[in-house]
Amino acid sequence: MELSNLPLSPEQADRLAVMAEAERANEYLYEILDIGQYMLQSGAEVSRVEDSIRRLCFAFGAERADVLTITASIVVTVYSHRFGALTQTRRIAGMKYDLNRLELLNQLCRLICSEHPSPEEMHEALEQIMAVPQYGFGIQLVTYALISSSFSLFFGGSVLDAAASGVIGILLKYLERMIRGVDAGPLLPAMLCSCLGGLLAGLAVRFGLGDSVDMISIGNIMLLIPGVALTNSLRDMFSGNTISGLMRFIEAILLALTIACGFALAASLV
Repeated sequence: MELSNLPLSPEQADRLAVMAEAERANEYLYEILDIGQYMLQSGAEVSRVEDSIRRLCFAFGAERADVLTITASIVVTVYSHRFGALTQTRRIAGMKYDLNRLELLNQLCRLICSEHPSPEEMHEALEQIMAVPQYGFGIQLVTYALISSSFSLFFGGSVLDAAASGVIGILLKYLERMIRGVDAGPLLPAMLCSCLGGLLAGLAVRFGLGDSVDMISIGNIMLLIPGVALTNSLRDMFSGNTISGLMRFIEAILLALTIACGFALAASLV
């Protein structure tokens, strides 16, 4: 008689059932962590990520869900009498703010909680969201030019200053695209972009293509200010996630100081 045909005792059958439930729960938890990771990278605050992960875990039968999220990692432990306690962790590398993607992920969370799809269906839906293209590069260039020129006019610059600021904004977008593939962290690209922006503003005024270096530069500074990171840091602190909020706040301040140093360096060279 083959071993596979031997009858199982009730204890063995229960153990196999728990193992099967645990394996399935691990598949669900893996997909849930994927959603949490992409939400955090897309610009969600910590409280939203933790709340979404808890709701998703409860939707699939977890009786308890403990979630710890900071800017660099997510740790989730779930418990149910059906599969015991399970823990998974995820390292978060890099941020790529995309509020449209974040909205799609929020919609996916609501859909999952209401319809309870399988892990395979969750994975397929998540892949579809991640495949949604961002705005084309041409639209991004126009947006950078409009933002730079608009802020230059808003703060009192002339039409000539606004035009120069818009052109420099386009060049900064090209530079950002060139160094995007280099794994240098957020500070070096900010330093290079701010320094180049300051140099080009000074040269524009020197050659009669602008009236004020300050009015040209201020439009380009607004492109680089870490507004989302700073806002999320304050929201995290106000919602009780003090550690995550302080970490994001320090990162935003360091980035702002780097931008200031880049423009100051450019001003000293021109």
